[in-house]
Amino acid sequence: MKNIATALVKAQKAFGPALKSSTNPHFKSRYADLSACVEAVIDSLNNNGIALIQQNQPSPDGVIIETIFLHESGESLNCGQLFVPANKHDAQGFGSALTYARRYSLMAACGIAPEDDDGNTASRKPQVNESALVDHLAAIEASTDQDQLKAAYKAAYTACNGDSEWQKKVIAAKDKAKAKL
Repeated sequence: MKNIATALVKAQKAFGPALKSSTNPHFKSRYADLSACVEAVIDSLNNNGIALIQQNQPSPDGVIIETIFLHESGESLNCGQLFVPANKHDAQGFGSALTYARRYSLMAACGIAPEDDDGNTASRKPQVNESALVDHLAAIEASTDQDQLKAAYKAAYTACNGDSEWQKKVIAAKDKAKAKL
């Protein structure tokens, strides 16, 4: 492992960012596609005597990919298997899962991330309409039977938009109203 480890460290020093050059029309967001991920690392890997191999394994429900680095010395480094389920069991579904798996396996194996990490969006506090939630809490308190309470609770919880503090308030209001019924 001495030769491949040394070469991989040198290669990583020269990795570029995986540029977000593609657009997802469903989510109206940009992402680094497989091509951008390969482009970010392939020259640096090859210049340091490392070939990039991505093996796939058969799976009836999706795809299994393993990224492998093969050094010119004959040493190799297997980076572990990644399973991605296919949303549809047709050529398009499996092809999409394959591309997704290859991209994420490569980024994990190389230690790279897109140039503008999507985690920033995911870590933002959810937006909630506090005025609407106050009205939902009032509807929970005003419930006169189990069906009304269930409907009011469901609407209120949905309106929380994932905000854990509001979810706690809604659950507490539901429990209080349920105890009265």
